[in-house]
Amino acid sequence: QVQLVESGGGLVQAGGSLRLSCAASGLTFSSYNMGWFRQAPGKEREFVAQLSWSGSSTYYADSVKGRFTISRDNAKNTVYLQMNRLKPEDTAVYSCAATAKSYYSGSVPSYDYWGQGTQVTVSS
Repeated sequence: QVQLVESGGGLVQAGGSLRLSCAASGLTFSSYNMGWFRQAPGKEREFVAQLSWSGSSTYYADSVKGRFTISRDNAKNTVYLQMNRLKPEDTAVYSCAATAKSYYSGSVPSYDYWGQGTQVTVSS
């Protein structure tokens, strides 16, 4: 049974930082590209970042480029999202996801497994 469990969310002031973690189990973690998505109230889920299985390729949404960094530790079966210079518009539930597809994808249907999400709230 595949499980993705996020942690690290919380309330932070604008300009602050948070680091999200996503611990994976039940899958060969090092074979999956990993992504982070977010969903704000009343909005559709949107792509934030993706990292290849090897950690050599990264992709970011324009809205977070230069502020967020995705990384992974295959020995710990964990993917991270370091979020700096947070803005109120970053407020959302952040979810990690795993895809067996070898190519880059920011599309929700491309991902095979999803975590429950962790709330990030940025106050102004």
